[in-house]
Amino acid sequence: MDASQPESATWQGQKVLITGGAGFIGSNLAIRATELGADVTIIDSLIPEYGGCLYNLETIKDKIRINLSDIRDDFSLRPLIENVDILFNLAGQTSHMDSMKDPHTDLTINCMAQLNLLETCRQFNPNIRIIFASTRQIYGKPTYLPVDENHNINPVDINGIHKYAAELYYGLYGKVHGIRTCILRLTNTIGPRMRIKDARQTFVGIWIRQLLEGQPIEVWGGEQLRDFNDVEDVVQAMLIAAQSSDCFGKIFNLGSEEKVSLLQLANMLQELNGGGDINIMTYPPERKKIDIGDYYSSFERFRTMTGWEPARSLGETLRRTLVYYSDHLSYYI
Repeated sequence: MDASQPESATWQGQKVLITGGAGFIGSNLAIRATELGADVTIIDSLIPEYGGCLYNLETIKDKIRINLSDIRDDFSLRPLIENVDILFNLAGQTSHMDSMKDPHTDLTINCMAQLNLLETCRQFNPNIRIIFASTRQIYGKPTYLPVDENHNINPVDINGIHKYAAELYYGLYGKVHGIRTCILRLTNTIGPRMRIKDARQTFVGIWIRQLLEGQPIEVWGGEQLRDFNDVEDVVQAMLIAAQSSDCFGKIFNLGSEEKVSLLQLANMLQELNGGGDINIMTYPPERKKIDIGDYYSSFERFRTMTGWEPARSLGETLRRTLVYYSDHLSYYI
């Protein structure tokens, strides 16, 4: 499927289920899928630490169904999955530090729940199409840059281990049971509706909160290079992958050719905000042990397959994200 093709006819009436749909990426995906005419159902547990926020869905709350349940409850999954065309599986525990402090909870969400979900699909909806949101974290500390899909897998935390194990489940169910799955390994995704209460989801979120509340941005290290994707570009990638038969059974990195250091990023935010202080922090030992240094991805495989590439610059994304939280801050703190 070419990324430039119109989408509305393709999505009209499609039954779409989004796990983690009240969260950051899930809510942006739900909004876009609804605009394209899809019939959207949301699953979200709204566990406070995991980023779900019903205000994220405020603009479409009368156009979708919201099911408040947990993907770890396989009994509740069956009636939700039975008649679905496409499943976007975005539910997960994303905090690297939380995974180290509470590995068993990370295991139940990022592994056991994924296996339960796949089993439910195998038994009750084997024709479903699944897009699974994985993470760059599985690669660990890069041995070369940009990181492509052939890079060795060497996670530095529990979260990365469990996300990779989940990838293996999806690959196996595709090969053995014919479940059509596509895995997208996301880099740093940012934009409106991301979690800003803390750094559990992304450090950029807490930076934005600190700026808007007049606090200094706390930059850990500062020299590390990163790439970033606008959430709308990530949503577009997921929609393309879900409608491209060539994508099933494959794994793709997302990413950007635009890369900056963390200090450069903080300076960009400071400038866009019209001021603010930056404090350079020294890594405490528990953070330093899981820091991966420089990281940026090659998304060439996905671009070659689908024509997708990021459409929004980092500056544009930061600008509209600051505007969004300036207008809606009280709903997110």
